[in-house]
Amino acid sequence: MKKIHAAPLALALLPGVAMAGGVDRSGQTLGALFEEGTYAEFSIGHVSPDVSGTAIGANSGDMVGSHLQLGAAYKRDINDKLSFALIFDQPFGADVEYPAGTGYVFQGATAELNSNAITGVLRYKFNQNFSAYGGVRLQTMEAEVSIPVFGGYAASGDRDESFGYLVGVAYERPDIALRIALTYFSEIDHDVSTTETGGGLPAPFTSTTAINTPQAVNLDFQTGIAKDTLLFGGVRWVEWSKFNISPTFYTGTLIGRPLVSFADDRYTYTLGVGRKFNENWSGSVSVSYEETLGGFQSNLSPQDGRLGLTIGAKYKQGNMSISGGVNVTRVGSAQTVVDPATASTSQFGDNTSVGVGIKVGYHF
Repeated sequence: MKKIHAAPLALALLPGVAMAGGVDRSGQTLGALFEEGTYAEFSIGHVSPDVSGTAIGANSGDMVGSHLQLGAAYKRDINDKLSFALIFDQPFGADVEYPAGTGYVFQGATAELNSNAITGVLRYKFNQNFSAYGGVRLQTMEAEVSIPVFGGYAASGDRDESFGYLVGVAYERPDIALRIALTYFSEIDHDVSTTETGGGLPAPFTSTTAINTPQAVNLDFQTGIAKDTLLFGGVRWVEWSKFNISPTFYTGTLIGRPLVSFADDRYTYTLGVGRKFNENWSGSVSVSYEETLGGFQSNLSPQDGRLGLTIGAKYKQGNMSISGGVNVTRVGSAQTVVDPATASTSQFGDNTSVGVGIKVGYHF
């Protein structure tokens, strides 16, 4: 069969250009592992959501802060069969800041969740078509929250480091630029030293909060469909139904429920087309989708489903490439509970998120 010269993926799956379900951010991509030869990359994205809702006649104002998303990777062949990659990403996070002075029940409330991960992956090629890979992830997690309406309650969680793992298999046909990769990411268990204040506490209360980032599965594919044209996409499943943050005093005494929890798992679908225009330029367009599931969502992430469009371009000169692009996402409408005692709820809708990103890659 005649070899198909397929276009690279450009920016379509770059970290940091889309708002996703739960507190998902990077999508835990492993694209660098499949690059030819010795390769390094660095990426940076900026996401600017516009998310607001109303409850009891008051508007929350835009309550999600903008954030930067960083990524980096280094890949190298050991021999004809073995290769390895080191990948840095920021897999989970949240930046919440309800504006003060709005009259909204959570006015002035803030929350921040940050994580960083370094992954070491070893890949073994059985032959030209089949390979398997696995590795270890070192992940950090830290969080803090302030909710003035609950008697000035605040909590701060120190940075914790913990390990997880990943395993995967891939099938490739270079003659038609086909690759299918299935990757499992384990849950990572964090024990975060937490100090809670306010809410009627006579003094700061210190305890340990378990924050277990969820297990996930990524199914990614690409295939040439015509000369210089590539079809690509994927499905990502994350077990958000098992994720919660439950500080001891907040959950056990003050409110009686988790600070953060999600009722359902999430599937994220992506489908796109890449096209090589000439020896230097290529581009891509892709659509991402998460189903609207209904029910109540977290006040930390008041969204239910999403539909996004990403347009990217890539310039290659010699061994270096520069990719850039823009994502626009319609954030799904959602309901949250603002006062369980009175069954008061909020309504979030007509919200959007805009992300931009750039990636620089180099083959040595």
